[in-house]
This record gives sequence, structure tokens and C-alpha cells, in this order.
Amino acid sequence: MGDSLSPEEKLSLITRNLQEVLGEEKLKEILKERELKVYWGTATTGKPHVAYFVPMSKIADFLKAGCEVTILFADLHAYLDNMKAPWELLELRTSYYENVIKAMLESIGVPLEKLRFIKGTDYQLSKEYTLDVYRLSSVVTQHDAKKAGAEVVKQVEHPLLSGLLYPGLQALDEEYLKVDAQFGGVDQRKIFTFAEKESKIDLLDRKEDVKKKLKKAFCEPGNVENNGVLAFIRHVLFPLKSEFVILRDEKWGGNKTYTAYLDLEKDFADEVVHPGDLKNSVEVALNKLLDPIREKFNTPALKKLSSAAYPDPSKQKPAVKGPAKNSEPEEVIPSRLDIRVGKVISVDKHPDADSLYVEKIDVGEAEPRTVVSGLVQFVPKEELQDRLVVVLCNLKPQKMRGVESQGMLLCASVEGVNRKVEPLDPPAGSAPGERVFVKGYEKGQPDEELKPKKKVFEKLQADFKISDEYIAQWKQTNFMTKLGSVSCKSLKGGNIS
Repeated sequence: MGDSLSPEEKLSLITRNLQEVLGEEKLKEILKERELKVYWGTATTGKPHVAYFVPMSKIADFLKAGCEVTILFADLHAYLDNMKAPWELLELRTSYYENVIKAMLESIGVPLEKLRFIKGTDYQLSKEYTLDVYRLSSVVTQHDAKKAGAEVVKQVEHPLLSGLLYPGLQALDEEYLKVDAQFGGVDQRKIFTFAEKESKIDLLDRKEDVKKKLKKAFCEPGNVENNGVLAFIRHVLFPLKSEFVILRDEKWGGNKTYTAYLDLEKDFADEVVHPGDLKNSVEVALNKLLDPIREKFNTPALKKLSSAAYPDPSKQKPAVKGPAKNSEPEEVIPSRLDIRVGKVISVDKHPDADSLYVEKIDVGEAEPRTVVSGLVQFVPKEELQDRLVVVLCNLKPQKMRGVESQGMLLCASVEGVNRKVEPLDPPAGSAPGERVFVKGYEKGQPDEELKPKKKVFEKLQADFKISDEYIAQWKQTNFMTKLGSVSCKSLKGGNIS
């Protein structure tokens, strides 16, 4: 395809969807004379996940534009970056990365003739390279090395010297790989939000696992600023297909095809597109990308490689316990809770427990969640039906007298002889799925699932209280949605559970 494009068309393909292009004039001059030589580097540490489609879609643009693309497996960098990958696994992980990246590019229909793979240790341990590292260390200040490393090296309390070497090694790669340009991110970790902080979808996950993980991904109605699902559509699915189809029932308007991402974003912001329909549509599109990769890795040789490169931790011999280096205690903050506005769709008595209701609650997902609540003695069934409520959505599901509860309906309560309980009320006009947050903690991402042993909810709950103005608070700071504060009707000074 690249041979039939003009230099201007090639440049457009090379630079589209990039946040910043440095040296664009130089690129134009090179493209008038020959094909561009570009490299992308990745440290062979953790298992590649679906967010790797972000750089892959850009590499697809480079290859379609006729570029000669080098993919550098930074195995030496991987070891130096806080020793994320042990030496004995580097070779296996490099092989895994090469196979999986080829499978991803084949999945999106990219020609591989102008693609080459190189390991960092193929040249970074040579005499010449080592001398250049020493020369570089004599002209680069500690301050500049630290500043450069802050973007790509894990920051820890007691930083290692390797963190200062890392950016210098990266600076030399372009020269040793004999390329014109390198492709990367301002902060390479930020582009992986969709996979790492929300869904953690692996490239080899089964379809049922993809569905389960996407269901948990945070996708608040109308919220386009903090939405990993939309980000994945924007940075992966649209560049690959130039369109995106929202799949939905005819009674909600039927399927709709978007040829411009901003039109989809506007409809989501205006709540014309429901989060459940968005997730279902991403699930279908994502599985189409993953199917060829799953098929390729279903061979005995690649199955063996996958398990050897990333051994199951549960089958490893336990290490001798001691104080963990560079470890920090987990922050127990309200943003770790996935609290959402819900709408009660139905209320029934529990078949085996007179004090429990079984509710179906819409929390902005494709299907309503089943929630079991001990409210029979306190709230009439009619008061719950069609009511807007506040639901904690990332507790581990647990069975209550044989019925699995997939969340907790949060209520205010006053203890005593005549105990009183009232469900919390989100602001009027709220929609199912809207995020409930503590003011000042609205930017954080909730845990995928709260681990019972960590008791994160219980530790935070100790500081939940209803104020004298009937507002739900944590440490005297309001629980809110984008429309205002969460409240209760009459239980001033009550607890929240």
C-alpha cells in the first residue's frame, strides 16, 4: 500500500492520532527521498494485554505508509527497571512478545514484510555500546537523567542507580538501530489505563472472561473524561475500522453506525448511548480482534511457551518471607470504592429468608444486578420499587441464604430499641450507573474487586456518617454525584452501611 501513496499521504498516515510530532519538517524531507525508518521499544516484563492494540494500531499506520519498522524488545531495560523480569525468564518472554505482537498485527490485517524484531541484549552488551554509555554518563547530569527517567521508570522510595541509566540507554537506541525516528508516549504507562486499572483483559482471555471483565469496567453514563471503554474505542477500534457500530435492541433505536468518534462521544455525553450497549458493542468488536490470536496460541508449542514465560504464581514454591523492598502500604481512600447510582427494577421477598429482599437493580450495565438486602422490617416493598438508590458495586459477590448478591444497597441507620434504616438518596435527576464519589477523590479509579481480607470497605466505613444536614459523608466530606450531594430523608447523625 505504501508504494502507491504520495509523500504527503504517507506523512498524514504516519502522524495521525499522535499527540505530538517532533521534527516534522525533517520527516517530510526524508519521505521525498526514501521510506522512513521507525522504531518502537517495549520492555518484556508483564504479559501483553488488550491495551497493546493502542501502539499496534499506530504501527499498522507506519507499515501501511511503507515505513521500515523495528520493534525493540528491551530485555535489558526490563531487568534494570526495578528488576521486573528475572534474567532466566527474559529469553522466554521475548519470544512470547514476538509471537503475540505478530499475531496482533496479523489480526488487524497488517503486512509484516517491512517489520523486524531486535533484542536489546543483541547490541547493548557490546564493547562499543558500553563505551558510549560511559561517554554519555560523563556529559549528562544526574538531574537531567532523573527527570527523563521519571516518565518511564517506576518511582520507588529508595531508587536504584539503574533508574538513572535507563533513559541514557534509550537515547542510544536510535543511533544503534539506524532509524530516523522513534514512536512512544509522553508517559508510556498512561495509555494502558483501560486494561491495567479497569478490566485487565488478557489477549488470550476466553470470551466469557472478556464479558465478565468488561462488565466491571467503569463506564458512568455521560462521563467522557474518565472512561476507559470510550478511550479504547477512540484509540484502537476507530483507527482500525474507521467506524464503530453500537449494537442495541430495536426498542432502544436499533443499531447505529458511527463514522466519526466525536459523534459517538457526543451521543454518550448526552446519554443517547447507554453504557451497557457501549460495553456490549466493544465486547463484540474486541472478540473479533482476539479470535485469531486465541487460535494461533492454541497450538501445543505456543501453549507451552505461554506457561513457561509466565508461570502460574500459585504453582511456584513460596519464597522465604521477609520485609519487602521498596514496598509501601496500600492507600485506603474512598476512590477505591465503586459506588454508583442504581434504579430498583424489581423487589421480591427472599424465598428462604423472611427478613431479606431480593432486588434487581440497574447500575448502568447491560443487565441489572441481583442485590440481597435486609430491609423487609424497615422499608415497604412499594417504597423501593422504581426508586433511585446508592449501590456499592465492587464487593466480592457472596451468597445470602442461597441467592448470590452482586452488590450492597447503602443505607443510613440509627441504632437503638427502635432501629431505623433508610436507603441513601442520590440527587434528583440522577441516572443509573452515575458514579458516587467523595468530594476531592473523584479522579481515582475503583478497585476491580475489593479483597475481603484487606477490609478496605470496613476501614473506610468507620468514618461514614450522616451530617446534621442529612448529607452522607466520609470524614465530614460529602458523598456526591455530578448533580450534587447524596442524602437521606430523616436520620440525622446516623451511620452508613
